[in-house]
Amino acid sequence: MTIAVFCGSSSGNDSDFLDSTKELGKYFALNGIDVVYGGGKVGLMGALADSVMENGGKVHGVIPIKLKEKELAHTNITQLDVVENMHERKALMASKADAFVALAGGAGTLEEIFEVWTWGQLGFHSKPCAFYNINGFYDKLFEMLEGMCDSGFLKKDLLDMLIKTDNKDQLLKAIKEYIPPKNKW
Repeated sequence: MTIAVFCGSSSGNDSDFLDSTKELGKYFALNGIDVVYGGGKVGLMGALADSVMENGGKVHGVIPIKLKEKELAHTNITQLDVVENMHERKALMASKADAFVALAGGAGTLEEIFEVWTWGQLGFHSKPCAFYNINGFYDKLFEMLEGMCDSGFLKKDLLDMLIKTDNKDQLLKAIKEYIPPKNKW
């Protein structure tokens, strides 16, 4: 199984983010889970890749040439693909992944997980989408999404398709047991 991981290019201001990311990378490697990610060597991205590699796992990075030129590419991973732009990056990552997981991050992390979640809602794929909710990082986002349901802009079954946990075992179990909702239309 290959899991696409979206996460911050910084480490945040709480060491729990970094520590939990490293623990998850180790857990993936020890459970035979390959990782595809954005190809960076910095922040949570780099920590995740390093942890997977240090524990015998495989890591496939996908980075746009503009970011590689800024010397942000992680060159000590199993495979690194350099693509023209962010659209190509996300498409290649999605094609390689059996599931998608968002860790703590910023606007880019949200954009990536929301795009694949939307694709799942529309029936373009039937892969699980998850939030690994370190220290309740995404709790307020989940409240906002519940508000979208309450306001009639998001169907509850489409919100419920998201896996939300801060437990490694629960995350992997939910991914393996995932059943996609019926098509939106």
